Formats: sequence, C-alpha cells, structure tokens
Amino acid sequence: MSFFKASVDKVQAFRISPDDTNYFAILFDRDVAKCTSVAVVEIFTAGGRTPPNSHVAADELFYVLSGEGRAHCDGQTTELRKGDALLVRPGSEHVLENTGSSKLYTLTVMIPDEEFGALIRRGQPVELDAEDIAVLCR
Repeated sequence: MSFFKASVDKVQAFRISPDDTNYFAILFDRDVAKCTSVAVVEIFTAGGRTPPNSHVAADELFYVLSGEGRAHCDGQTTELRKGDALLVRPGSEHVLENTGSSKLYTLTVMIPDEEFGALIRRGQPVELDAEDIAVLCR
C-alpha cells in the first residue's frame, strides 16, 4: 500500500521510563507503518522535560500544537509556542521543556528514526486522557 492512515482511536501511547514527564502517542513508525521515520505527538506534563539527548544521523522536528515551552540546544535557548517549529540537527544535544501551566503538545518527527519508535514501544503504555484526545482531534 502506498499510504498509511492513523486514527486517534487506534493510536498507542507510551512513557519511555516510569519517572519521565513526557509521553508519546505514536502516529507512524517502523512497527505500524513499515517506514524509516517516526512521527509522534509528544505530550509534556506541566513542568515536564526531556532528558538531554542527541541523535547520530537523525534530524528531529518539533512542531508545537498546543502549550508553551523552551528548547535548549548546544548552549542556545529559544522559546516555543503554538505554531512554532524547531529543527534539531544530528549530533546536537537538546532538551525541550514545558514552561506553561498546562500540557505542551508537539508533533515530533525523526528522520531516520534511529530505533526511536522501538525505544518508545519498550516503555510503559499510557492511556490518553480527554485533553490529549481533544488536542489530537483538533
């Protein structure tokens, strides 16, 4: 098939580690769409943040769907809000954090996926709440 359609009622969500303050609703990855990229809606709780991380070969795109945040990348910082897009290049250490009082939602895409989809799927399943579903269905 030349396309793959994701529907919110079939989206699976995971938290990579029990203490993480962000979790991922998987739209496309190698497992469900047999593709070489991964696309998720990354959801940060209030005050949540990613651990410092970098990628060997992947470009990572963050598009803010809702909320406010801040990105730290290789010693530089930029504020993020709904409608902003951030591209992080391979090898750049980065952290995204939620600076708002509600959840931060980003469409996060990694190309190639560098097994990120598999890492997410090894985490703990998460039930999406009504707020999560509302943002995914906008």
